[in-house]
Amino acid sequence: MKIFEIIDDENRLTIGTLLYYEKEKSFIIELVEGLDEWTSPLLFTKRVREGQLTIPRSLSYTWVKERIIPSGRQNIGSILSRHKLKEYDEMKFLELSHGRCSQDNIYIKQIGNLPDYVLQSQTKNLIDVTVLEKNSILCFFADNSVRKIQLESLKEIEKIEHVIRNRPLLETCTLGVDGYYITFNDSIEVPAWLLHKKGKQIPIEYEDFLSFAQNNIVDTTKSCDILECSRQNLSYFVNQGQLAPLKENIKGNIYLLKDITRMKW
Repeated sequence: MKIFEIIDDENRLTIGTLLYYEKEKSFIIELVEGLDEWTSPLLFTKRVREGQLTIPRSLSYTWVKERIIPSGRQNIGSILSRHKLKEYDEMKFLELSHGRCSQDNIYIKQIGNLPDYVLQSQTKNLIDVTVLEKNSILCFFADNSVRKIQLESLKEIEKIEHVIRNRPLLETCTLGVDGYYITFNDSIEVPAWLLHKKGKQIPIEYEDFLSFAQNNIVDTTKSCDILECSRQNLSYFVNQGQLAPLKENIKGNIYLLKDITRMKW
């Protein structure tokens, strides 16, 4: 990850921090507190007015694109050759220009560590997420809180109704870069701060959830050891409907320990 301070040169003011995740090629901007519609970049004015200081990756990417040479420029080939670039790279062009553009007096400067206000903001980032039944998800946050969210409560998210009506789409739920968001099919995105705000807190910690998984989920080999049977016997129980795998795989299934234990009764 690369970290850049965003600076207003005219007012000698730190605007925020730009985070660039090299493997994902994703940008996230964290704005400092205290900005208003006059001191914040024009693109983020609405967000600042609403108190949203974490700028989502799509809008952060838009800000970056406004400050660099567009990929469709007629002489882009010669520009790449001049700078000894094999392909178009937004971050390379942003670094070459130090993030400056003709629209304002803002520039960027690379720094080594995350500022305290970014670290504080990231306490509301996700560390894990899992899909539940009845159109709900369970979210584990960096501040050690666990929250259950009904998708129906996320009406402000465009196309969330598609997720509600489509279980396979819901099951594509994936943790986004650095826990800043979740995404469904990498097309419908929900920010972590909104999940933190809308979720109902549950009195359990992430370590409790991991302990449950470690102590209550067993693979095929362990199941056979407990039941003192062969893999063929175990497969027979499944085929006869006497045992239901938690998750199936061609190399072996995963089972709940309680279901295996009940087979001994």
